[in-house]
Amino acid sequence: MSDMTLQDVPTAVVVGASHAGSQLAVHLRKSGWQGRIVLISAETHLPYHRPPLSKAVMSGTKDIESIQLRPAAFYESQQIELKSGVSVTAVLRDTQHVLLSNGEQIHYQRLALCTGARPFQLPIGQGLHGVFYLRTLDDVLAIRQTLPDVKQAVIIGAGYIGLEAAAVLSGLGIDVTVLERAGRVLQRVTGEHVSEYFSALHRMHGVKILCQAEVIAINGEQGVESVACADGSVYPAQLVIIGVGVVPETGLALQAGLVVNNGIEVDEYCRTSDHNIFAAGDCCSHPAPLYQRRLRLESVQNANDQSRVAAVNMMSVTEKYQAVPWFWSDQFDIKLQSAGLSQDFDQSDVEGSLDPADKVGFVVRYYKQGKLIAADCLNRPKDFMAIKSVLANSLA
Repeated sequence: MSDMTLQDVPTAVVVGASHAGSQLAVHLRKSGWQGRIVLISAETHLPYHRPPLSKAVMSGTKDIESIQLRPAAFYESQQIELKSGVSVTAVLRDTQHVLLSNGEQIHYQRLALCTGARPFQLPIGQGLHGVFYLRTLDDVLAIRQTLPDVKQAVIIGAGYIGLEAAAVLSGLGIDVTVLERAGRVLQRVTGEHVSEYFSALHRMHGVKILCQAEVIAINGEQGVESVACADGSVYPAQLVIIGVGVVPETGLALQAGLVVNNGIEVDEYCRTSDHNIFAAGDCCSHPAPLYQRRLRLESVQNANDQSRVAAVNMMSVTEKYQAVPWFWSDQFDIKLQSAGLSQDFDQSDVEGSLDPADKVGFVVRYYKQGKLIAADCLNRPKDFMAIKSVLANSLA
């Protein structure tokens, strides 16, 4: 190889170094890729676990080093070239090159887009000190710097991120109000039983939850002072965290002329419309046989599992991606584990107690036309594993 130029060495370029990208690079090497592997990260930190950001990192019980996916020495030992603090500005499919923000060009034989997603931005509160979106480690570190001066916080959005942040802030002694536009918390991802449980759980811990709340303004001169709703209500705050969903990062795919459909469209082998280019994680939509439609999933599980399948298929193997979606959320002292997707269910049943004061937990199973499609399991890990296995067998 010493007589070869880098242009001659078979090269795999992975764009994005969060869960999907970093795992894909590792799996690619494990699968036998002998050439270069270049992992490109716009962030300056080593690749890290994202789930602790809204929980242990925000609370201060974990630091930067403790959430790293792997130490720097690992990437060196696997000959994975990690380029941090640099982004890809263009993909040139005709010549199979990527252009980097530092002026570098890299020729690729295989390219993987693991560009993730970005928070959906509200047209209010921009530039005000104390207003945050929660997506990256730098976001959380900035939030932590403000906490000593915060007595009241408003969370806009009652999805998983919003509720997890509310639980942490409440545990730190901050007066927390959650404002949700929909009729109930977690409306996009679960049924009414689970929504009611989490509303009761948070209220039991002193968190104020207001649904059907239309936020129209974030007020303040230099720093945030209050949040106003359409009904005239105003909530004082020195900290506002906005968590109203994410948008897949498809800019590079669009620039490259790839098919985009609720994310970068891939087939069952994680290939894009250009079969030299693959995609995995939050940025892409894939066919889901269990639900007979395309899905774009925002979860660590999907990022990890999909990246492994993409990696082996970049080696010209043909393995289909058909994992059962699953998710989890830690709030206060409980753990929710969800298997499958409950959207469009027409029947459900509950086993256990929905009283948040009762630690026995519960299982809610969801059915469509008599077929089990999903379940939410609270403090019931054995049930979760069994149901996940049942759903996986339905794909076999």
